Amino acid sequence: MLDVPGGRLYTVDEGAGPPIVLLHAGVADLRAWDAMVPPLVAASYRVIRYDARAYGRSTTEDVEFSSRADLRAVMDALGVERAALVGNSRGGQLAFDFAIESPERVVAVVGVGAGVGGYDGGETPAEVEIEKEYEAVDSAEPFDADALTAFEVGVWGDGPGQPEGRMAADARALLYEMGLPLNQPDRVAGREIKLDPPAAERVADIRCPVLAVAGTRDFSNVAATARMLEADAPNARAVLWDDVAHMIGMEQPDRLAAEIVAFLAPLERWS
Repeated sequence: MLDVPGGRLYTVDEGAGPPIVLLHAGVADLRAWDAMVPPLVAASYRVIRYDARAYGRSTTEDVEFSSRADLRAVMDALGVERAALVGNSRGGQLAFDFAIESPERVVAVVGVGAGVGGYDGGETPAEVEIEKEYEAVDSAEPFDADALTAFEVGVWGDGPGQPEGRMAADARALLYEMGLPLNQPDRVAGREIKLDPPAAERVADIRCPVLAVAGTRDFSNVAATARMLEADAPNARAVLWDDVAHMIGMEQPDRLAAEIVAFLAPLERWS
C-alpha cells in the first residue's frame, strides 16, 4: 500500500527489466491485467500495476486529486525514472495525459481501447440507443447496482450490440466482480482534477512512440480515437482488431502482450 495525499494505492510490482506500468479501465481494477503479466514478465520486463483511487483495494477520502500525480507517486516510490505506459480505456486516457504533462518520465504509450481527453469520435444511431439504455439503467429508481453492473459487462465485455456471452465466461465473471463495488451508492471516489487544456488539444505534444490498439466490436469512437492518434500524434500507429471489444487484455492477453513486446523491442532499454 502506497500513501498518497488523501488516499492509499494498492500496488503490485513483478518481474525484472525495463518497467512497464499497466493502467486499468474505469470499469475494472488491476486484476483486469492478471493474464497479461506472465507473458510480459517472461519477455524480461518489470510489470507494475496498481488500483486507482477508489478502485479495487485502493481508497480515497473525498478530496480533489490528480491521477497523474498518483501515477508519478507510484513511479517515484518504486524508483522508476521512466516507464512504458499501457492503459486500457480510462487508463489509456491517463497514459496520454501523463505523457503530455511529464514527457521525461514516459518511454512509450500503448493505448488499449483508449480514450483521449476532450476527443469525441462520434457514434452511430445504434450506439445512441445503447447509450440511452445505459443511462436509463444507471438512473433507475430504485437503483439496482447488480443490473447496472450486468449491463456494463455486456457493453464493455461482450461489446455494444454483440451477443450476450461473446466474452469468455471466466472473463465476464471477473469483470462483474470488479465492477460491482464501483456501482455502490456509498462509494467514495474523490474529485479528479482533469488535465487542462485537455489532451485532444495537445496531441502534437505526445512525442514518444504510441501504439493505439482498438477493437471494432467496441464503440466506434474508440477506433476513431486510434485513427486520430495515428494521424495527429508525431509518432503513432493504430492497430484495429476485428474480433475484440473494449477489454482487449482480458479477451486476448497473449496476443496483446505479443503486440506490446514487438512494439517496445526496437526501443533503447530504459529503467
